[in-house]
Amino acid sequence: MPKIMPCLWIDDRIDEMVDFYVKTFKDAEIHDTQHYPDGRSITKTFRLKDQEFMALNGGPDFKFTEAISFTVDCDGQEEVDYYWNTLTADGGEESQCGWLKDKYGLSWQIVPRQLPEALAGSDRAGAGRAMQAMLKMKKIIVADIQKAYAGS
Repeated sequence: MPKIMPCLWIDDRIDEMVDFYVKTFKDAEIHDTQHYPDGRSITKTFRLKDQEFMALNGGPDFKFTEAISFTVDCDGQEEVDYYWNTLTADGGEESQCGWLKDKYGLSWQIVPRQLPEALAGSDRAGAGRAMQAMLKMKKIIVADIQKAYAGS
């Protein structure tokens, strides 16, 4: 068990939300569920890739904000497209520079490894062009980042 585990406070959609995340991430599983006396889930612990989470069915008092987001490291456009399309489906919202909100209001950053490689590249002018290209994007387009870095 990790020493620090994010807890996601959700209002009465805990089972739906956790099932969605576990289906979205290929290497994922639900570990444990605790229930209220009426049978509703109060907490669920689950793993997405190598990160453990707890979901709490805590009521309507608190909502997710952009102050917290989770980054998904991707390898290439196919992975970016999969996570972007899946997490923005059914009411999710696109934002800027690879950020989005899913249908539960949780913020994610969908980042292909090619983006930080370009931004940290040895060609500083190319890195600047890649940064300027990224700032104009919602979903990151790997080919466009690479073209901007190369100056083409």
